[in-house]
Amino acid sequence: MHQDVVLAAVPGSVIMQPTTLCQPLDCRYCYLPLRREAHLMPVAVAEAVAASVNGWARADPAFEVVWHGGEPLAAGRERLAMLMDPFQGVRHTMQTNAALLDDEWCAFLAHRNIGVGVSIDGPESMNTQRVTRAGHSSFHVAMRGIERLRRHRIPFSAIAVVSDPDPGRAAELYSFFAELGCHTLGVNVEETEGANTAVRDVDRGRAAAFWEALTEAWRAAPVIEVREISRVLHFASQVLQGTERRAGSRPWDPLPTVAHDGAVVLISPELAGFTDDRFGDFATGNVLADPLSALLADAEARTPWLPEFRDGVAACRATCPAFAFCGGAHPANRYFEHGGRMDGTRTRYCTTSKIALLEGVSRYARSH
Repeated sequence: MHQDVVLAAVPGSVIMQPTTLCQPLDCRYCYLPLRREAHLMPVAVAEAVAASVNGWARADPAFEVVWHGGEPLAAGRERLAMLMDPFQGVRHTMQTNAALLDDEWCAFLAHRNIGVGVSIDGPESMNTQRVTRAGHSSFHVAMRGIERLRRHRIPFSAIAVVSDPDPGRAAELYSFFAELGCHTLGVNVEETEGANTAVRDVDRGRAAAFWEALTEAWRAAPVIEVREISRVLHFASQVLQGTERRAGSRPWDPLPTVAHDGAVVLISPELAGFTDDRFGDFATGNVLADPLSALLADAEARTPWLPEFRDGVAACRATCPAFAFCGGAHPANRYFEHGGRMDGTRTRYCTTSKIALLEGVSRYARSH
């Protein structure tokens, strides 16, 4: 067995899919296969997950239960409350498109101290991919929801998907989020995953220049955290202090994603809802049949794609100079970019969001 992918026995978080429905948006780059269907998670699934999670949370007060869709708010407040109630001692967070946020939802979020992440791609001119079911811009409905969060003084982070990492617009992107009021910004360069197959190729040099320009904008006014820049700085700090552990030598967080029906997919949430002739539904099992703790303890035998994924990570270690930072491409990126194989190596995600990121931030540091 390759040592490049050893799963930790206990995760640091669990992702829960309360509904497959994304409402009222239909983003053009969305990877979710069932986003137009309203499948709701039964309370029995949440109860089954909580039976394992509550024990882990007693040992780890920072344990997170992440509600991620579809659009979690589309499940409704009553159902979401019923799904959250079985969990004890956890930190609940959710990622939302903000379109459904109203004063009642804000009161719900504040009362339960739920961490909020908002998906918005920057100023209106950068939100052309985030459209409603009718094909209209979603920018103003998202901003209306964000304004309600601000009015209720609910802290929030933000995630932006960048389809074209244009260095000339990096400063504009950063300025928008610096003024928006979020505390953290995550920037995802659009990926080839799931239902999203029409992704343009991005030149690595252009992507590196984008990250360099974004770093320059952040450094000029570091009022919010930029997730990707922080990752590079953390890595550099560990290297300089001699405290880093080589990527691949530490256990991988299994990051279990629990689908609406209780199926559990490990490491890559983007694989949930898809099937393959060789790997079936990619699930390690179902919490309605076996405890989540048992599924993780027996993940090696229950997850048919893991051996092939390990081969891919080993190949990355042997061939990629950025492996110490990257640790190897994620399963979903490999699968969807390499014709259904998990043992391919470099992906667009590697190139634009890991290698180019490291190059861009490093280039800024060298020039300053």
